[in-house]
Amino acid sequence: MTWRRRTVIPALAVCVVGLAGSAGCDTPGGQGAREVSASPVGRLLDERDEDGRPYREVDEQDAPQVTVEVAPDAEGGWDVRLRVRNFRFSPDGTGRRAEAGRGLAHLEVNGRRVAVLRTPEYHLAPGAFPRGTHQVTARLYADDGSVWAVDGQPVESTADITVSGQEPTTEQSVAPLAEGPGSPDGPGQA
Repeated sequence: MTWRRRTVIPALAVCVVGLAGSAGCDTPGGQGAREVSASPVGRLLDERDEDGRPYREVDEQDAPQVTVEVAPDAEGGWDVRLRVRNFRFSPDGTGRRAEAGRGLAHLEVNGRRVAVLRTPEYHLAPGAFPRGTHQVTARLYADDGSVWAVDGQPVESTADITVSGQEPTTEQSVAPLAEGPGSPDGPGQA
């Protein structure tokens, strides 16, 4: 009796090579015949934010949009709400790849980052601001850390809040975020 082991193994090897080759071999143009481009959405610009993160330019028609709304609460704090369009917040642990209309928001008060948001709501504690007018800014970032941009400008929104009748405190809720694990620049974060 003759075994057909030698004919079966080469047949399996041809199938494996055939499957891997169709997915992994490139045409002279750099992509397989049925592959979708692996390059992320938009194009990276030379412009960078204050942390050195590049701007990711997208067409205005498809660009994410954000509006920041800030309202006082009953205890003297401030409720921040982001209204977004063409944008989804990515959950914690999302990979570091830019995808159209996805990412997170950095919340700044007077130019200092106070939070990285993966949801559209945030609360600023009572007594966190001295008297005067303060700017609360939300800027949208892709999951790879790049800044969403249109016409070379970051996709962001700023609201002014005016505090009167209270003394300044040393509340830490508006202090800049620390670096390290769990911070915006720690593992798994943008």
